[in-house]
This record gives sequence, structure tokens and C-alpha cells, in this order.
Amino acid sequence: MKYTINYHDTFSRQKTIIIIIINVRYNKVASYIHWTICKQMELQVTDKYYQHIPERVINVNGTAAMWYVPVITDLTIIANPPYIVLHDKKEICLLIDIAITDDSNLNTKETEKLSMYKDLEIEVSTMWKVRTKVVPVIIGALGTIEKGLDQNLQLLPGHP
Repeated sequence: MKYTINYHDTFSRQKTIIIIIINVRYNKVASYIHWTICKQMELQVTDKYYQHIPERVINVNGTAAMWYVPVITDLTIIANPPYIVLHDKKEICLLIDIAITDDSNLNTKETEKLSMYKDLEIEVSTMWKVRTKVVPVIIGALGTIEKGLDQNLQLLPGHP
């Protein structure tokens, strides 16, 4: 009896498992940031961030926090939606996007995120008439963080 190994099928399964693991990491980081924002907005949240299940849209005192909701614009924008949109109707709108990447690729990924969301940033600031800023949260796969991450996190309520 002869057995054949389908290398393509084996590689495909491994690739699928890796993608699932990366998506879980993205969601955990984004969920932690959302949990911190909700605590700052004085909403009732779980004691442990890893038990937090984000709601799609939260409105409190003129501030909206949207979890992975496409921003409706007049133009078709490819890079839509970011992970979290935090819209303070009077002052600013933060487009928060998360990336977990190879440790040697942190600066490139930040530049990529800033340029990818530039059209959305311009469109949102024009439509909603508020200052808009893209806040990239870039973390290396092994836990490395970029130099500007602290400054980016300072922009977020609760400073995660």
C-alpha cells in the first residue's frame, strides 16, 4: 500500500491556522483598547479585559465608539473600516487601526497604515467637520513595539 502526501494541502492548513492565530491576536489587542475606552467613558465593563465583548456602536454624551463598522462616506474608499472609530462630535475623530507584524517591519507597517487611511481621514474630516487623526497601533509578533506607540496611545481615552 502506498501513501501520498499532498504538500499543498498540508501547507494550506498551516497557513489557515496561522491566519486564525493572527486574527485572534488582532482582536485581543483591539478588544483591550475598546475596553479601555469604554472604562474611560464610564460604561459598565467586565473586570477583565479579555472577557470584554465589544458592542458595534456605543453613544455616550456626544461621543461614539464604533467597533469595526464601515464609515459611510460620499466617496468609495477602499480602506474602510478601521478597527475602532472614536468620534467626539465636537472635537476630534480617531481612526484606530491595529497591526501585528514581523518585528523588523514595524516602521514600514506604520507608514503603510497612515497612507492607507489618508483618504478616509480626509473624507471624514470634510463630512463631519472635525479634526481627524489616524492612530496606528503596531505591535511586533514577538512583542516589539515601535517608538511612536506611546505617543499614539496618549491620544486615546484612558491611555491603554
